Amino acid sequence: MAKQYDLNDDSVVVVIGSGAGGGTLGTELALKGIDTVILEAGGRHEIDDFENDEWGNFGKISWLDKRTTSGSWRVANDFSGLPAWIVKAVGGSTVHWAGASLRFQDYEFKAKTTYGDIDGASLLDWPLTLAELEPYYDKAEDRMGVTRTHGIEGLPGNNNFKVMKAGADKLGYKNCHTGRMAINSASRDGRPACSQVGFCFQGCKFGAKWSTLYAEIPKGEQTGKLEVRPNSQVLMIEHDDSGKVNAVVYADKDGNQQRQKARAVCVAGNSIESPRLLLNSASSLFPDGLANSSGQVGKNYMRHMTGSVYAVFDKPVRMYRGTTMAGIITDESVNDPARGFVGGYEMETLALGVPFMAAFLNPGAWGREFTAAMDMYENMAGMWLVGEDMPQESNAITLHDSEKDQYGLAVPNVHFDDHANDIAMRNHAYQQGSAVYNAVGATQTYPTPPYPSTHNLGTNRMSEKPEQGVVNKWGQSHDIANLFVSDGSQFTTGGAENPTLTIVTLALRQADYIAEQMSQKAI
Repeated sequence: MAKQYDLNDDSVVVVIGSGAGGGTLGTELALKGIDTVILEAGGRHEIDDFENDEWGNFGKISWLDKRTTSGSWRVANDFSGLPAWIVKAVGGSTVHWAGASLRFQDYEFKAKTTYGDIDGASLLDWPLTLAELEPYYDKAEDRMGVTRTHGIEGLPGNNNFKVMKAGADKLGYKNCHTGRMAINSASRDGRPACSQVGFCFQGCKFGAKWSTLYAEIPKGEQTGKLEVRPNSQVLMIEHDDSGKVNAVVYADKDGNQQRQKARAVCVAGNSIESPRLLLNSASSLFPDGLANSSGQVGKNYMRHMTGSVYAVFDKPVRMYRGTTMAGIITDESVNDPARGFVGGYEMETLALGVPFMAAFLNPGAWGREFTAAMDMYENMAGMWLVGEDMPQESNAITLHDSEKDQYGLAVPNVHFDDHANDIAMRNHAYQQGSAVYNAVGATQTYPTPPYPSTHNLGTNRMSEKPEQGVVNKWGQSHDIANLFVSDGSQFTTGGAENPTLTIVTLALRQADYIAEQMSQKAI
């Protein structure tokens, strides 16, 4: 029988969200013997429930609750109800992520120092360094089974990768390989090797891809110290008269409100829902929301500079066979302002199935050019471009003035405008991505605009000084000692790299800190 904690048990640590941050943290706390409850808004869909059906599984696992958008970004116009593809299920977005696991570079933790003052950007150095994180990066890579680290073999290269590699070689790029991926290249940790089926975004049917759903949470549950409550959407965090958080109010599967008492609360609901929850938890003691004395909750929303390039060749490529993200070029991830922008970007192979390709190639398009592109689907190769975008205070998650969700709470509005640096980087990336394919005989290249599925970062950022951010270097709220942020919203800047490995790394480090603080009776 799975562990069940009493609602009045105030000795438990409550973790909100079960993705890369929350699922890892909750499991690690349980492994340390700490009583932990994970509250997950979505259902629990095990491996057998996944469908290799893009739209079908998208509807089953995605966060489809109402949101609004504003700003000049393309997503506000084309996908106004879906400003980001986030999973609402046990495992969070580790169910649908591609598996890319890259460490931040040293300079990216010192963005303000490295780039200087960039007009319109709210840059800040992280309050920690790569050196401080390295032991935890090691631990995270080992835990996740990241290929090309710790002696783990890389994944094989599919045709999509081989086309990219040939082009990269022609252009003189030096760092192109099949990636550091949290996907088993050989059986490991009780999970099989990748079968190269290609439906990575729908939830891995084989369990070869690391996900907190089946690679972490069951280990935590086996200790008898972890309870995961699916279909439990958190509505508000409560506090006592001294300002310490002491309970979490949530709606259960029947819509009834429940109140779980807590010794500490860790918020890991993603960069849209986490600040929304803190803002919706405003009280007479905290009129601007929890942890918000700085006014920074919800601010500095980042989603990475993104775009794609697809290319048509005179022979079939069948990019959809094999891992979705089958290789990477990292040469452009350096900081070289001579290119006309600061920061860097990665070029990563990407294969979309026919439904998503049709939706994202150019939404609303029809006619000869569009159908000609779809006719050449089998002959296409594709890559995703991902780079550091500039934090801007005006890019923010705020509470909508009038729109309410099914529980009567204000829905989040996601406001985003590209920074000039983001646009310059994207244009350079389009040019280089097209050059990779043109070097090996592409007959046509299609630069495509950003998707709603992206990396949501910032909004509860780490800072040395309390007035400049929301949490300290441990993800601990500057204002409330027993309130933590445990997801990508704590990122001070975004770096060029896919963020999941760093989220897991910070969660493992945070678990050590929470355990130490609890043993000292500090929380």
